Amino acid sequence: MRSLDLAAVSLFLLAALVVLSFRLLANGAAPLRPSAPLAAASIVHEARPLVTGPPLSGRRFDPPLAGKTAILVEASTGRVVWVLRPHLRLPVASTTKIMTAMLVLRHLPLDRIVGVGPTVPRVPLVREGLRAGERVPAWKLLYGLLLYSGNDDALALAIATSGSRLAFISLMNEEARRLGLHDSHFASPSGVIDDGNYSSAWDLAALGRYALRDVRFRRIVRTRRTEVSWAAPTYSKVYVNKNRLLTLYPGAIGIKTGWTTLAGRCIVAAATRRGVTLIAVVLDSSRLYNDAARLLNFGFASVG
Repeated sequence: MRSLDLAAVSLFLLAALVVLSFRLLANGAAPLRPSAPLAAASIVHEARPLVTGPPLSGRRFDPPLAGKTAILVEASTGRVVWVLRPHLRLPVASTTKIMTAMLVLRHLPLDRIVGVGPTVPRVPLVREGLRAGERVPAWKLLYGLLLYSGNDDALALAIATSGSRLAFISLMNEEARRLGLHDSHFASPSGVIDDGNYSSAWDLAALGRYALRDVRFRRIVRTRRTEVSWAAPTYSKVYVNKNRLLTLYPGAIGIKTGWTTLAGRCIVAAATRRGVTLIAVVLDSSRLYNDAARLLNFGFASVG
């Protein structure tokens, strides 16, 4: 009789363990699905700031840089080399897509087939021309996002990642808090909307440094030109990187440009020389590439 009782108890405990395991999986112990938004309670903040000051140099550029705000950061350490109003909050246009790309790379397998929804082709310019009903691998859309800077690519990837545009925007802002981007708020996955979509040179340098840790991101943003196959009737597409620094500046490796009427011309730039990688951010500049090149030249002369 006692052995029967022990067997019954054992079976009861085994059943309870199975039920508990299923409950744990349902409550978030399973790996995060690509389409699921990141719960606020699960946010783990960066142990160390991605960018640290004070700046190593107080140099005055003559003539001054044209940008409203700028920063130069040493990528391996995050140490600030030089700043100009680094926490000034401004609209940042398509540099927003750095955040979008990082969330896609984290939550969406690159071979995942993304269905283009009916709202995607209607997103404001610039569009690469995605058609409703198309089914495209995520990795192809990432090239469109980061090289051509397609706003339709951004929306298609956002919906595929989080289920809706609004859910993805919420994910963007949760990630900004996790990374300690205190000057940033995102209102669109592409940056085409200026209202409520802003950041600072400091935060964009931190985001750029974080993004460069991902070898897939680095490989895409340093690509000058690529051709990808496409379903009929398109057959193939050629993406040319809009970041002219890749051809103008020796050692340039990315990262992203942006422009809207309100944001002006913006860039998050990176370059490597003699084993040193620098990140330069310039926002709202009438001489964008000149400003970025001057900052990088100064940095390599100082740090390298």
